[in-house]
Amino acid sequence: MSEHSEPTIPPALRPQPGDVAYDLDRSLDAVLSLRTRIPDDAFTATILGTERAGHGVVIGERGLVLTIGYLVTEATEVWLVGNNGRAVQGDVVGYDYETGFGLVQALGKLDLPALSLGSARDLRLQQDVIIAGHGGRSHALKARLAAKREFAGYWEYVLDEALYTTPPHPNWGGAALLGADGRLCGIGSLYIDQVQPQIAGQDGNMSVPVDLLESVLPDLMRYGRSMKPPRPWLGMFVSEVDQQLAVAGVYDGAPAGRANLRTGDVILEVGGAPVTTLANLFRGVWAQGSAGTTVMLTVLREGRSIEVPVRSVDRATFWRTPDLH
Repeated sequence: MSEHSEPTIPPALRPQPGDVAYDLDRSLDAVLSLRTRIPDDAFTATILGTERAGHGVVIGERGLVLTIGYLVTEATEVWLVGNNGRAVQGDVVGYDYETGFGLVQALGKLDLPALSLGSARDLRLQQDVIIAGHGGRSHALKARLAAKREFAGYWEYVLDEALYTTPPHPNWGGAALLGADGRLCGIGSLYIDQVQPQIAGQDGNMSVPVDLLESVLPDLMRYGRSMKPPRPWLGMFVSEVDQQLAVAGVYDGAPAGRANLRTGDVILEVGGAPVTTLANLFRGVWAQGSAGTTVMLTVLREGRSIEVPVRSVDRATFWRTPDLH
């Protein structure tokens, strides 16, 4: 198993101990390589693949690792590799659909430091931060916080306030966003080709604020998922195209497909209320009630406005759950 890929971050953009007021190398040692295998028949296998690789961050002295959830969704095999070269198997503790966080428990001794949790609230715009992947300084990036703003993903996902940093880290999934004191403030989720809408060509990364972990951590540790009433899930992909919300696809067997929602349909209303952005579309769906409620969509299809009732579900019923829960 390869520990990490060859460095792709220019030396001038890599942090050095003199750049920070904390023990840089110790903090970077808390970032692991994380690799997973997913069964061929898993629900997410065709979308996310059966072999996934990224990073995780040790946040507990007993080997608890925080990562981005898409790396561990439905995983049946997890390997963790530290900067010390030690490879240890892990077990998926849980995945929270709303925040996007995943938790893994190392099944052997990592012999690595754990990062303290910070807060995205303490980060200022234009503040210097470090985005750290596994592999030490050569896989860490000096960046700055370019924006704090809403994020909506086409897969029925919304964050009220995500963290946007620039320049982009080339291997961002599960990477650590470190604040000025070396504490963990976010977990890398995506590459973004325009972190600020008003500034063209400013590429960067989106990270999930670590603050969101506090409210779901007890449930993840005990049950493998949040025990809040599950949001209604339709199983569709939606893109904003020319200021319209167009269905880009549906999951096989999911509610949207069963309701005959089609690729190319333009969603105009949810429950009779107009929707104009991805965020208010998905929030409109979630406002209809908990999973199981019927969501009425008004869509434009071939020049005609039609009503499409979609009986929602809890998305967790489509996913494999962690074996130990």
